[in-house]
This record gives sequence, structure tokens and C-alpha cells, in this order.
Amino acid sequence: MVTRQSRGGRGNGRARSRRTSSRRRVPLLRRLSFRRRGGGRDRRRVPKPAVPKGDVASRGRVLRRRWIAVLSVVTVVGLAYVLLFTSLLGVRSVEVAGARDVPEEQILDRAQVPDLRPMLRLDTGAIAERVAEIPGIATVDVSRSLPSTVEIAVTERTPAGVYDTGSQLYLVDVGGVVYKEISEPPQGLPEFSLSEVAPNNPETRAVIQVREALPEDLAARVTEWRAETPGSVEFTLRSGKTVRWGNADDSERKAQVLGALMTRDGKTYDVSSPELPTVS
Repeated sequence: MVTRQSRGGRGNGRARSRRTSSRRRVPLLRRLSFRRRGGGRDRRRVPKPAVPKGDVASRGRVLRRRWIAVLSVVTVVGLAYVLLFTSLLGVRSVEVAGARDVPEEQILDRAQVPDLRPMLRLDTGAIAERVAEIPGIATVDVSRSLPSTVEIAVTERTPAGVYDTGSQLYLVDVGGVVYKEISEPPQGLPEFSLSEVAPNNPETRAVIQVREALPEDLAARVTEWRAETPGSVEFTLRSGKTVRWGNADDSERKAQVLGALMTRDGKTYDVSSPELPTVS
């Protein structure tokens, strides 16, 4: 009897132990499951950091500035291409102003302005140099008149006399430039009887300076200029009288003395020394 009770006691003890172990496991599993589910929910519900409204507006302004900068560059490049490499603003007409004795056709032929060349790429300096090669042209100014016109303004040389080389006659302008071959001397122009006529020639420069100092009415009566040296300028008047001027110094004073001296009869009037003028 005792032995049965002992076995039965052990059996009851194991049964109680299983029940106790079973009761303990259930709460542990539930806790673990709850923790896993809770942890997952916590990860999904983590809120993203909010972007301040000021930062959003600032980013928008930066993007707008970048787009404006890109569009500005594209616009400038496109405009430059149109102006420099297309005929939209190309040459379509050429106007000449100031031409009198030189034919306008001659100026246009020498100018060689390329048709439809973009105005901003036009070499106005080269055009002016070509036109200036025409003998009768003293100065040239070439300008652009947008959208499509080139203007060429010229100043022709003013003839001041005739130069006879012995084989050919040439016109001489007021600067001493020999510029045009002629067959007959124009009426009213004096002859430059010098060994050489050129702007850098000393005798030519002296004659030009004296001519500029004379009163207009007196200069218009000169028929011939002579000068063997820069200090021996003299000229002949239409009346046949000769004036010895000397050098170009003190020309204003000499002109005044000559005006008074011409009231006296004579053939030669010497004012090379205005303090001691002579008539012979």
C-alpha cells in the first residue's frame, strides 16, 4: 500500500509540474509575440522629419534663379548667332554722300561691300581704305545704319593748282597732294612750278602755307607759284606783277604790308622782309 501511494505521489507531482510549466509558457510567448508586433508597429509609424516652410521657399527661389540664368544664356547665345551669322541683319543697301566730281558708281565699285553680310561683322575700316584709294577722295567715313544700310560719306579733294611734269598735267589739292591726271588745265587754277610737288616736300609745304595766308581775293588772282627753296617763295598775279614772299614765317604781317604796297605802281613787290618792303 505504501508503495502505491509513493508512485501515485510522483505521478501527481509530474502532472502538476507539467500544468505549471504549461501555464508559464503561454504568457512568455504572448509577451514575445506582443513585443515583435509592437516593435514592427513602432518602425512603421516613425514619422519623417518635417521640412520647414522657409526651406521649401528658399529651394524654389534657387531653382527659379537657375532657370532664369539658363534661359538668359540661351537667349544671349541665340541672339548673337542671329546677329553675327545670319542675314537677318545683313547688308541690303549702300548709300553714298558727298560725291560731286567722283562718280558714285566708282565709289561703290571700289567699296566692294558684300551683299547680305551681317552688319555687325562688316569691316568698315577695310571699306574706307579701299574708297580712299580713289585719287579724288580726301576723306572717307563708313558707318552702319541698322537694320541693313551701309553709309559711305566722302569728302572730295579741292583743287588748288596744276602741276606740269613736262609730260603730263595733274591736279594738286590744298594739301599739296597730286591726285588726278588731266589733259587741259582748268580755268582759274594756278600752276605749281616746282621741281617736285608732294605733301612732304619742303618747297610744296612753304607754298601751301603762303597760299593759306593770302586774302581770298588775292589768292584767286595768282597764276603761278614758284619756290627754288622753302625760303624763296614767290608768285605771279593775273596782272603780270610778281610778289617775292620769302619764307612762310610772319605771313600775316607780310599780307598786310603787301596790301598797302600794291597801291604803288611797279612790277615786282618784295615783302620777304616786311620791315623793309620794296617795289621795283
